[in-house]
Amino acid sequence: MTADSQMPEQQKIIQVAVPLPVRGEGLLCYDYLAGPAADSPIGTIVHVPLGSRLVWGLLMGHGSSDDVPSPRLKEVAALADSPPLTEAHLRFLKAVASWTMAPFGMVMRMMLSTPSAFQPPATETIYHVGQRADETQLTPKRQRIWSFLEANPPLPAKELAQETGTSPAIVKAMAKAGLLESYEVPKQAIIAQPNPDHKPVTLTAAQQEVVAGIKGHLLSGYSAHLLDGVTGSGKTEVYFELVADQIRAGKQLMILLPEIALTAAWQSRFEARFGVKPVIWHSSISPAKRRHIWRACLAGEPMVVVGARSALFLPFTSLGLIIIDEEHEAAFKQEDMVFYHARDMAVQRAYIEAVPVILATATPSLESWVNAGQGTDARQSQRYHHWQLSDRHGGARLPQIEMIDLKRDKPAAGKWLSAHLVEALQETLAAGKQSLLYLNRRGYAPLSICESCGAKATCQACDSWLVTHRLSGARQCHHCGFRTPLRPPAEDQCDDCGAKGQMRAYGPGVERLAEEVGHLFPEARYCVFSSDTMARPEIAAEMLRAITEGEVDIIIGTQMAAKGHHFPNLTLVGVIDADLGLAGGDLRAAERTYQILSQAAGRAGRTSTDGRAMLQSYEPDNAVFKALASGDRDRFLALETELREQAEMPPFTRLAALILQGPDEHQLLQVAKAMAEAKPQFQQVDIWGPTPAPIARIRGRHRIRFLIRSPKKVNLQQILHGWVADVKIPSQIHLQIDIDPYSFL
Repeated sequence: MTADSQMPEQQKIIQVAVPLPVRGEGLLCYDYLAGPAADSPIGTIVHVPLGSRLVWGLLMGHGSSDDVPSPRLKEVAALADSPPLTEAHLRFLKAVASWTMAPFGMVMRMMLSTPSAFQPPATETIYHVGQRADETQLTPKRQRIWSFLEANPPLPAKELAQETGTSPAIVKAMAKAGLLESYEVPKQAIIAQPNPDHKPVTLTAAQQEVVAGIKGHLLSGYSAHLLDGVTGSGKTEVYFELVADQIRAGKQLMILLPEIALTAAWQSRFEARFGVKPVIWHSSISPAKRRHIWRACLAGEPMVVVGARSALFLPFTSLGLIIIDEEHEAAFKQEDMVFYHARDMAVQRAYIEAVPVILATATPSLESWVNAGQGTDARQSQRYHHWQLSDRHGGARLPQIEMIDLKRDKPAAGKWLSAHLVEALQETLAAGKQSLLYLNRRGYAPLSICESCGAKATCQACDSWLVTHRLSGARQCHHCGFRTPLRPPAEDQCDDCGAKGQMRAYGPGVERLAEEVGHLFPEARYCVFSSDTMARPEIAAEMLRAITEGEVDIIIGTQMAAKGHHFPNLTLVGVIDADLGLAGGDLRAAERTYQILSQAAGRAGRTSTDGRAMLQSYEPDNAVFKALASGDRDRFLALETELREQAEMPPFTRLAALILQGPDEHQLLQVAKAMAEAKPQFQQVDIWGPTPAPIARIRGRHRIRFLIRSPKKVNLQQILHGWVADVKIPSQIHLQIDIDPYSFL
């Protein structure tokens, strides 16, 4: 060993988890010379060299005193300017990685999502009184500044000038003259604290009973509660009372919502109840705000954080309660990098943190329904407490639901609204009330076909049709984002045969429905409510304000309009294609269709005026629609539970999907064949595949799937680890494991 390569024996070795997508059954860490982290505890955030770059990682272990440092080991570059993650945080990250079979480094990266939070905070200059000057040096404005600071804490120049009606230049001139003293201090944003007694609401007897029941469990560590109430029953007011108790106790609270668009309406209700806005967390907030929220969570500052599923990974250190609103929503399932269900992982986090968790919904997922001990026999244990609110708040009644048989009441050619629904819209307009037309299809039309050769407009990189979007002037792939400009009809050319003026749009999207509404009701004010028109939270907030204040007569919306909103003047909901969600052979097709249509119908009649919902269908006798029309939700859930149990499908068994993806179809088939030959043989464990995925090519990558089913008592992850380890997968082929899949594409 040369002198240059010798290292002091006293150098310690530590194990650091780094953000690499390397899958393994254990925790993958790299050895580093401890350097500044020599005496740091496990959970410390460290900056380490990885190849030619520096990355943030987690200190996960210390080397033995007998370890001899390798001359190739690199040293920790720096420590984060933040406390270490708690033992509960680390247990949660390990639990997510273990359950989802995702690389620990990728799960860790979601917790360390705000690198700027690891740097020392920026500083600012504050001013306070210095040496007392003679009166000739103190002009009236200077005297105001001096008098204010004698009675108040130091402030920055800008804020001091605002408080005294002067200017920052005068403040700085006083400091230069020695009249004020200046200090450099860390710049801190202030998180406004909610007032639990700002504007309490009067709860009904039923709501009070539920609040009292859940309160009885809040001090006993972990407990799970299904808050099950019909739309408009006041579930939010119930859990707001529980939130108020946690605020009084100085705790942190995490509230998960399925969509960013829902936060605007929810935020207004929170502000009305508690006097301030909650802390909002999602991908659209500014980096500075993300930094401050992240550090405040780790510092244990009391706050209420409401956000999308990524809020689940914030480093709370003083959690008192977790709430998952609209717990049934499929939007809680992430299907990118780390495949996880935020609802299920939130329950896991509550268990690890030993805090209560509330799952609120009007249409429980079958998983939560069974966990609450419903629709099952005595062999099933009840894991969740079940609380029900069966009536709407304030005397409002559930909407009357009516089926429209499209085989009998056909819309005119090229139209999508039946005569019966058009008549109802006219009556609602005449009464000065609002209507919602629900169609879960973005854009103008889902399909364009050349009438000359029959070719469909398809994506160049995916096996999918291009959706026509007239508002944005493009045909677009909803899988990869590929866009091609939309030309005038006479110039629209078929990519296959070259014919011009022969491309025809087939089927409706919300934009096409809006076009029909505009022709039928030229005097009506209408809006399109979808992710295309509400791309940013501030746009969503403005549209929700306009609807709530009666500036819109007819709302034409996708499922974004059907979830969680309270539109006081809305009395009619029309569902354009109620059959849409039942196609495709999805395991949860009936359950999801019931949930979204129940949510959509529930937007009507939420105040004193009765509401009605009209569902257009070619199959009005389907069990889903019968249950909706009769209002017998529990019977539908019981039937769906029985069918799942008979079919040996979740929630009574477990599923996992293995998806192989690659640019070379031949190579992909060879890897799939090797995996098929190596697949394990276990009693009661079924492995189906390999088969092409329903969408066999996305973003230019071919896709092949395996589907695995096992009893719940089987360690499915262990079986999959053994199987995957037996097959050498080339670097060009990506293997994605999806435990408890929600999408079967």
